[in-house]
Amino acid sequence: MEFTQEQKTYAEIVQKAWEDAEFKKELVNDPVAAIEKLTGKKLNLPEGKKLVVRDQSDESSVYVNIPAAPKKTADAELSEEQLEAVSGGVSSIWPLDDTFPGGTGPCFPPFILTTI
Repeated sequence: MEFTQEQKTYAEIVQKAWEDAEFKKELVNDPVAAIEKLTGKKLNLPEGKKLVVRDQSDESSVYVNIPAAPKKTADAELSEEQLEAVSGGVSSIWPLDDTFPGGTGPCFPPFILTTI
């Protein structure tokens, strides 16, 4: 299975945080600056969004991420574009086993990196 550049970058960031306590501290305190410094690339988040990094490496704790609730819509019908995507067999961008390269854990890159 081929991993996307974003997945590879995400794995690199996590690996660096596991190995370098100072980088992990910087990543938690200012994730955008830490990631840009590590990768040498500008981090482009959607307007109005911020990147939050939580250190969940304490093995004596179980962590639960509560995602945003789905937005309720008055009209639950699919648009023509959504119907086309469903009928066309659009597939997920995530690996089937949801792991980093090398199988070290979940892989959900929440950002897009671009060249400066």
